[in-house]
Amino acid sequence: MKMSGAEILIDSLKELGADTIFGYPGGQALPIYDALYDSDINHLLTRHEQGAVHAADGFARASGKVGVCLATSGPGATNLVTGIANAYMDSVPLVAITGQVPTSMLGRDSFQEVDITGITLPITKHNYIVKDIRDLGRIVKEAFYIASTGRPGPVLIDIPKDVSAGEMDYHPNGFLDLPGYNPPRKGKEELLNQAFKAIAQSQRPVIYAGGGIISAAAHQELRKLAETLLAPVATTLMGLGSFPEDHPLSLGMLGMHGTKYANYAICECDLLIALGVRFDDRVTGKVESFAPHAKIIHIDIDPAEMGKNVRVDIPIAGDVKVVLNQLLERLEARLAGAWQEKVARWKKEYPLEVKAGGNGLKPQQIIREIYQQTAGQARITTEVGQHQMWAAQYYTYTKPRSFISSGGLGTMGYGFPAAIGVQVACPEETVFDIAGDGSIQMNIQELATAMDYNLPVNVAIMNNGYLGMVRQWQEMLYNRRYSHSEMRGPDYVKLAEAYGAEGYQVTRQEEVADVLQAAIQSRKPVLMDFIIEREENVLPFVPPGKALNEMIG
Repeated sequence: MKMSGAEILIDSLKELGADTIFGYPGGQALPIYDALYDSDINHLLTRHEQGAVHAADGFARASGKVGVCLATSGPGATNLVTGIANAYMDSVPLVAITGQVPTSMLGRDSFQEVDITGITLPITKHNYIVKDIRDLGRIVKEAFYIASTGRPGPVLIDIPKDVSAGEMDYHPNGFLDLPGYNPPRKGKEELLNQAFKAIAQSQRPVIYAGGGIISAAAHQELRKLAETLLAPVATTLMGLGSFPEDHPLSLGMLGMHGTKYANYAICECDLLIALGVRFDDRVTGKVESFAPHAKIIHIDIDPAEMGKNVRVDIPIAGDVKVVLNQLLERLEARLAGAWQEKVARWKKEYPLEVKAGGNGLKPQQIIREIYQQTAGQARITTEVGQHQMWAAQYYTYTKPRSFISSGGLGTMGYGFPAAIGVQVACPEETVFDIAGDGSIQMNIQELATAMDYNLPVNVAIMNNGYLGMVRQWQEMLYNRRYSHSEMRGPDYVKLAEAYGAEGYQVTRQEEVADVLQAAIQSRKPVLMDFIIEREENVLPFVPPGKALNEMIG
């Protein structure tokens, strides 16, 4: 059957189960957009390519599917770069498709030509430029397979216009051959035996769970491991939701803004079982002082992470769900002892608190109210900054894929377009983007996208008139010299109304619950501008370069 390259692309996407694309058209992508015109694939037109890639990222994190975004060549392609890097740092399965100038014009500085495969080489799991239409169907299949298997990540496919506009007789072929790409699944028996021995000898075990638990759908195995060993569980920012935070063994988040009891437990444990984590600097603090008394077992799909940042005693490369099942087959249940009593005592002595004082609303109380009003069932996205940490600390996450945030790259402007993708993936659920007044202004144009597609995303802005985390660091580390961190925002109520959305400004605590209820019930995009205490800080805080038990606050 004779088909154009664009039709082969669309046919391949449908065959792979991709039913949604977030994108923005342009000249070199027009053959693809023309093919989309007759397709039943759901395409959402964003207002910026960065919005498209973040929306695809949020869609992937919420659904567990591969997210797909589409842009044209040149600036369209480079506007995807931040979002691709964001997905790469957080191991999100994503396929980014870009139009390119015709192959005959490559290398001639043609209008809107850019070497996007060269630009994205360090921030993609793999990338392709398709120079022969006969390779297109195979490449799309490979891209989806690579993006979603092993350690997930973004793959880019750059398609010159003559390839997407060209024609050939096409017969789909399901055969996939990728010699040399064999992600590990099972853990090696020798290392598993070492792990069993270390577990048997431990008196003070702690589990440290990351986003790899969620990617591998290993949350049930994690819970079984914790309950078998009666081991407290601390999670990373990316791991929030992998272990229910209302469980007695939960320590919440650890690290720079982690709970005191999580950080104390890491400092005193004699065995650390690290699952699907990469020991990033916001977790470890001073590396030399991280888990100083512990033997460390590290289980991860990516062998390159073993020993990269911290010393690991027992590195087990494999699918964390498969390896945990290998462990659980032979582990026996433990009884509670002095360690569990000590951890429980820390949790009582050092709870997360909301301190009185100041003239504005308390952001921690607003987030607790969002939890109450949504009965803990909302999907939460965040931008990046203080509000992100308060959202991590004060909303109780009990399910995987319920907290979606930019962890590794720390991308301001991520949360709102990501929330659009989450709402598309979960149309019946309540979605909140918890934002700062700095971050929300970076991609606020996507309100038009939310309105176009009737997506009832709720945006709760924690407005303090500052780049809040920058100001906090300037207060604590730069002697209160607030260099260029104070900023003035727009009238968010008028702005929301200009787009056709609903807007509220809230200045009194007694208004918070009513406004949240109204927003949830409206089923329209809503901007809520909460005027919070201007110099409220995120605490606890481990200053950079300090050990986890050297917390402030």
